[in-house]
Amino acid sequence: MLSHKSKYALKALLALSEEYGNGPLLIAEIAARERIPKRFLELILLELKNQGVLRSRKGKGGGYVLNKPPDLLSVGHVLRMLEGPLAPLPCVSKTAYEKCVECHDERTCGIRLLMKEVRDATAAILDSTTFADVINRSRANRRGERALTYSI
Repeated sequence: MLSHKSKYALKALLALSEEYGNGPLLIAEIAARERIPKRFLELILLELKNQGVLRSRKGKGGGYVLNKPPDLLSVGHVLRMLEGPLAPLPCVSKTAYEKCVECHDERTCGIRLLMKEVRDATAAILDSTTFADVINRSRANRRGERALTYSI
């Protein structure tokens, strides 16, 4: 399950993606538009800026903008940055692997094999989905068109 922090970060990044190329957005604008507590959003945007996802401009006409186009920013990249590994168990993580103490044989452990499939499917979807894709899907649904679907 996503934390509130990650959910709010995704919502803020979608708002910034929709406005990409139109100049910066103020924290207050994003907070009001996406119904995110302003103080919490400030911390989230600062973290995303420190991670290189956003840049900011101070003063009149200032605010936050994406550091690269929405079609080059994957949801998986952002979630890993905020939440850490996508794996549901440490024994299937590619970046934070830890052997389960109670496991007798990782190679044949049914739970591990299942959770590896979950990790792989989740990573495949999130890594291949950009913020531009999410916006396009949302716009298609508003128009009543068929949105993209995933099958694994």
